[in-house]
Amino acid sequence: MLKEIIRADLLGEKYMNNNEPLAYRIRPRTLEEYVGQEHVLGKDKILYRTIKADRLSSIILFGPPGCGKTSLAKVISETTKYKFYKINAVTAGVADIKRVIEETKNFMVNPIGKSILFIDEIHRFNKLQQDALLPYVENGLIILIGATTENPYFEVNKALISRSMVIKLEPLTEDNVYKILKNAIERKDGLGEYNIKIEDETLKKLASISNGDVRTALNGLEIAVLTTNMESDGYIHITDEVIKNSVQTRKSIFDKNGDSHYDNISAFIKSMRGSDADATVFYLARALNGGEDPMFLARRIVICASEDVGMANPNALVVANAAMQAVHMVGMPEARILLSEAALYVATSKKSNASYLAINKALEDVQNKDTGTIPMHILNAPVEDMKKLGYHEGYLYPHNFPGHWIEQQYLPDKMLGTKYYIKDENID
Repeated sequence: MLKEIIRADLLGEKYMNNNEPLAYRIRPRTLEEYVGQEHVLGKDKILYRTIKADRLSSIILFGPPGCGKTSLAKVISETTKYKFYKINAVTAGVADIKRVIEETKNFMVNPIGKSILFIDEIHRFNKLQQDALLPYVENGLIILIGATTENPYFEVNKALISRSMVIKLEPLTEDNVYKILKNAIERKDGLGEYNIKIEDETLKKLASISNGDVRTALNGLEIAVLTTNMESDGYIHITDEVIKNSVQTRKSIFDKNGDSHYDNISAFIKSMRGSDADATVFYLARALNGGEDPMFLARRIVICASEDVGMANPNALVVANAAMQAVHMVGMPEARILLSEAALYVATSKKSNASYLAINKALEDVQNKDTGTIPMHILNAPVEDMKKLGYHEGYLYPHNFPGHWIEQQYLPDKMLGTKYYIKDENID
């Protein structure tokens, strides 16, 4: 039988003590206490209604750290009639899943015959571990709640995804975080037992620094309170300076190995393509601040210079390629300047994808059509006897004609009239 301690962090105040982090102590216990995620937890939304009615089906929650995934699981644990288990994919394995299944099937332990299993960081489960869940999710024995910071469509078994409702949680707004911080100062199980004086503007700055991660904000507030001496008036004064020293720098939600890597690089490329210089340099800065490989960014600029600028300004490829070589030689931090120059050059150039469309259409024809044979007159005849077979016969050397051009056939007979390269209005 699973030890009750497995459920302790989701079952209520009797397990709490002041040694636990503030973010843990003040987790919401009801939907009414839960702050944020109104797009899925508004009173007219399906997730709110299913939790209230205790009719929850399997769900996968994904979103950045500190957005409330585990807190939502706690709310569900407090409202459901089903036995509720929590495991962490970092430390758990197939044996832990099997123990949950055995308890769920045991009528003496679980008369209802169904359990909710919350798996934190489910993306860390390998295929074997995820497959072990599948039969029991499918037959309804287990209601799965998976939480992940990664895009589940990339990291979670497709069979599990197809049997679950996938819900994206957004970073909390500054107002959301401010409200939670205010609540933490007032609650007795939070920081209510301390005599704290803090201006609303200071709390709002802390909310802003957290960048939507409420755990970061609460940890910073708790450190500020616990490391600041009480003054002669009997209060602990938390100032902007104290907060600055407790949190240091603005929390970044960029993860170069995670889903945000793909989101950010997509935004970076689309900003260059869309000729938005300010957005381009913003997403470049976000990537560099998150530890992205400068050479990876340089390669993306080179690709964009060819794919999206192309024949509208061929020099963009020269600039981008030179920047990539320079980034390789120079390295950070100076490489940031080279990347910025190249990215902004690409972003502010005229755009044409004519060469991109041309090669794609040509490849499609080559791969899927009978395109015929190369005309004999444009084939080389390195051996004199090959000319007797028609190689090179009738070829017209363009430089022998006015304007260095003469009309003759180059495409195979079967492809005559096909247009691949179509100049657009941005190509001179």
